[in-house]
Amino acid sequence: MPQRWPVIEVEHAQVRKHGQAAFGDVWHCVRADRGRVIAVLADGLGSGIKANVLANLTATMAARYVQADADLRRAAATIMETLPVCSVRQIAYSTFTIVDMDRRGRTRLVNFDNPTSVILRRAQVLDLPREEFSLATASGRPAVLRFVEFQAVPGDRVVLFSDGVSQAGVGTAAMPLGWGRSAIQQELLRKVQAEPGLGGRSLCRHLVGRALALDGHQAKDDITCGVISYRHPRELLLITGPPVARERDRQIAEMSREFEGRKVICGGSTANLVARELGLELKMPLNLRNLDPEVPPTCGLEGFDLVTEGAITLATLTRLLEEDDLEGRRPNAATQLAALLLESDVIRIVAGTRINEALQDPNLPADLDIRRNILRRLQRVLTGKYLKDVDLKFV
Repeated sequence: MPQRWPVIEVEHAQVRKHGQAAFGDVWHCVRADRGRVIAVLADGLGSGIKANVLANLTATMAARYVQADADLRRAAATIMETLPVCSVRQIAYSTFTIVDMDRRGRTRLVNFDNPTSVILRRAQVLDLPREEFSLATASGRPAVLRFVEFQAVPGDRVVLFSDGVSQAGVGTAAMPLGWGRSAIQQELLRKVQAEPGLGGRSLCRHLVGRALALDGHQAKDDITCGVISYRHPRELLLITGPPVARERDRQIAEMSREFEGRKVICGGSTANLVARELGLELKMPLNLRNLDPEVPPTCGLEGFDLVTEGAITLATLTRLLEEDDLEGRRPNAATQLAALLLESDVIRIVAGTRINEALQDPNLPADLDIRRNILRRLQRVLTGKYLKDVDLKFV
């Protein structure tokens, strides 16, 4: 089997400024050809709708220019000149940070007035010299861009954040000038040293949560953090449904035993099949308190990270991912499975096509569609929205 390239994991977390209906920060990510990733964090002037428009324009233009390999100085100047002018302050303004990383690890960072990003390597801060160059813009406002280029190695993380993070807690007795980059670095180091395998999703949520707490849980500004991780791929195998030919039961079970990575079974018939073929005992849940009435409980099977019911859990999971509705949800089989999928890079879904009579009842909810249609929706949302590499195979 050919060796895989390292993967680029991209995650972000955001909280709106208290009292605002729209984010003034915008996180925009594009996956270009041959595994290249371009991520932009833009912070529009002010807050709310006006800031959102400025930040969206900035992030979209920046990503397109970088993807087209345009000269960065010219691209930045064009962005500054294109933004609408604020009627009060008479400036067109949005700060931004751009990260351009390819699958070989070649990385470029360009920053204009955002807090300086933090580069982590082996649970230490990688302090690199940053080139500065000035731009003359049509508005006359001087613009200084900071640029750094480096070769990433597996395990590196690039952490971007807006001033809603660096200025969290500003004006308090403990932090009159805000949290500050130095303290943020120490918090990042503490977290990754304690949990070396921590995913980008958990890391950026942790940082945003800490910043929000410093603001007394009412954000004084838009709070945004993005994490780009360059690392070896995390693979997950999801098996759901018995194969159409019963003689392939053993093959499916052996495939699961030999797979190196996380393993999940969705479906009672599938779990019983694997347990039978591998001589394992399927353990039913012992604690039936606090169950979610909408999602069946999980089971246990030695060697598997999660065993759930099939169609109901998959339909609920897919809906939650499509609506990005995971925050604040009570823990259940669907949210546990979502966490495993979002922490993985390469997802192998093996779906059996033996007919399950229980799923043909027309009285069932419309959401409980035939399993293969649910899985195709799941594949689309994982690849399109969450940028995962998903292989769906029907057997």
